[in-house]
Amino acid sequence: MSADEQSMRRVTAIRNGTVIDHIPGGLVLQALQIFNIDGRQSNPISLVMNVPSRKLGTKDILKIEDRELTQDELDRLALIAPMASVSIIRNYSVAEKLTIQLSDEMINVAHCVYSNCISNSVREPLPHRLKVLSTKPLILQCHYCGRNQNLERLIGNLL
Repeated sequence: MSADEQSMRRVTAIRNGTVIDHIPGGLVLQALQIFNIDGRQSNPISLVMNVPSRKLGTKDILKIEDRELTQDELDRLALIAPMASVSIIRNYSVAEKLTIQLSDEMINVAHCVYSNCISNSVREPLPHRLKVLSTKPLILQCHYCGRNQNLERLIGNLL
């Protein structure tokens, strides 16, 4: 690897915040949507896209300065990157390493993508429940209507 290639891949360290590694290649923009990051925030954000990875082929990396992710945000991240590793950075050091734990069911993470599902009725205050049928590839099914979910549309239905 040439010196130019190495310098292009280097991203500066952050003092405090969150680093998410092993996002499947090309999905970091969806991760931004999951975290409601639209460019109007004042904290710096670094994206590294489509870098080689032995585990994934290509991967993306996201660094969010001055923000630590909540467990709810990690649950949402599981929709696109169930194998991602998350590091909480404090004072330039890794303070915590978190892993995404995809359970058998996701509760109150997203609305069912089908508008006529009973879980989307305002008169039925039901929790939004999605069963995880498969992790590779990720296949989710609504607990109530039994329909498989389109993951791209599901990201638009996050709670």
